Amino acid sequence: MVLMSGAQLLARQLDSEGIDTVFSLPGVQIMSAFDSLYELSDRIRLIQTRHEQATTYMADGYAKASGKPGVALVVPGPGLLNATSGLGTAYASSSPVLLISGQIQSTSLGKQKGELHEIDDQLDIVKPITKWAHRVTKTEDIPAAVHKAMHHLKTGRPRPVELEISHDLLTDVVETELIAPVEYPPQEGAQNHIQKAVDLLSCSENITIIAGGGATISDASNELLGLAELLQAPIITTNQAKGIIPGDHYLSLGTDFAGLGPGHRVIPKSDVVIGIGTRFMTDFTINKETKIIQINIDPDELGKNTRCDLGILGDAKTVINQILNILQSSRRSRQSRKDTIMKQKREFKDELRDIAPTQIEIVELLQNELPKNAIIVGGITNAAYWNHLAYEVHNPRSYLTSSYFGTLGYAFPTALGAKIAKPENPVISISGDGGFMFSSQELSTAMKYKINVIALVFNNSAYGASRRDQTDNYSERYIGTDLFNPDFVAMAESFGAIGLRSNLSELSKTLQTALSTNSPVLVEVQVPIMPVPSPALRK
Repeated sequence: MVLMSGAQLLARQLDSEGIDTVFSLPGVQIMSAFDSLYELSDRIRLIQTRHEQATTYMADGYAKASGKPGVALVVPGPGLLNATSGLGTAYASSSPVLLISGQIQSTSLGKQKGELHEIDDQLDIVKPITKWAHRVTKTEDIPAAVHKAMHHLKTGRPRPVELEISHDLLTDVVETELIAPVEYPPQEGAQNHIQKAVDLLSCSENITIIAGGGATISDASNELLGLAELLQAPIITTNQAKGIIPGDHYLSLGTDFAGLGPGHRVIPKSDVVIGIGTRFMTDFTINKETKIIQINIDPDELGKNTRCDLGILGDAKTVINQILNILQSSRRSRQSRKDTIMKQKREFKDELRDIAPTQIEIVELLQNELPKNAIIVGGITNAAYWNHLAYEVHNPRSYLTSSYFGTLGYAFPTALGAKIAKPENPVISISGDGGFMFSSQELSTAMKYKINVIALVFNNSAYGASRRDQTDNYSERYIGTDLFNPDFVAMAESFGAIGLRSNLSELSKTLQTALSTNSPVLVEVQVPIMPVPSPALRK
């Protein structure tokens, strides 16, 4: 038993659970937590942001790049509301983020007295974008609440959780115990389902794998590649799974996005499609004769978005290993499909060059200049959309997106969190001029903590996708989509960062300069408004 304040219990339980970084912005209800984190500053790093939205974005980037829980700490009311955009992004992309919110005095809860930062009832706000949300009502329960939050983050589908703790509980002093961390075994698939999958795969000749974010979360890279090589099955990935196997491997067929991708060429010819850690939000048709095997840790996803002939509930890495252990014992040899798959890859790349030559020029330029260990955070902007389709990623957890949430403005702060998790890797955020301005103040955070991210800002002086929508669908009736921008280079320099300006013809040289600079760098790239990916471009 230890005698501590609630804030000390919070900080020390986080430390016990292996948390080494907390992203936060100060405020009255959480200042005692700041004081307790000061006591542990040699073990837990506090990163102070300039806007609460960045706390959860940075925690999300940290979690995605490292695979470990990211932690954010905010005041209640406006602090939590500001943080919900990042929390929703983490929810959409199954990211293990813990948001700790302060709360008004426990004796005032539910009374709607109008106390500072009061919302009644705050838990209702985060319920749709969290796996679990909980209000601590006793100081002595703080360690158990943090421990339970970690349980939810480390088991099943790792979506974000939220804890809220009243100001008086953090300052109250009690005698209680800290809780030792627990490692949870991965969930195996049911053996009868594993055997059915093996039987189906053993008698099939033309198999395709669709890998989603769940495969990345499970760290299933080696196992996935082993299965693909054994079956001679090409792998199509979602954006979340780019890099799950090296992009230049002949079995890495590419990514489907916005109705474009290799799926429409390959899937109709497949005997079996294996979906691993994906929601199966596909834009291509799967023939009735094709058998579908779906592997997912979330039971609600099995058969939810597409027909499922065999659903296997379990951890992706573990289930693949179970299947491999039986398949490998059969010693069946399969004819290499390398030539066929490489031909399909070339056809898809040629198709992209034909329909979007300038966009693919940008992608290939980035591909040539960025090192293979670079981590890319693709924002809601045209340059990033085409990277989804054409950029080859070589390592897992190296291509970060906002998944289906499509969060404008998330890329730069998310990249800062990724860089903190992986300081040895070059980290590049790709934003439009509109999206970057959502979080431009975090240049201050980058400079304060020497977070040397390269921010690529593609400037077309518009919310480009919406402007293009007005061009294509609204008779060029332009309103509300043009932008008045600052001088981005001067803005970067005003924070002490390096500001560079480039056009496409000079971008290779500019990137080389940015990569050799030991500082946060903003690179403004002047571009025209270009078409976004759409199946209509194939016609």
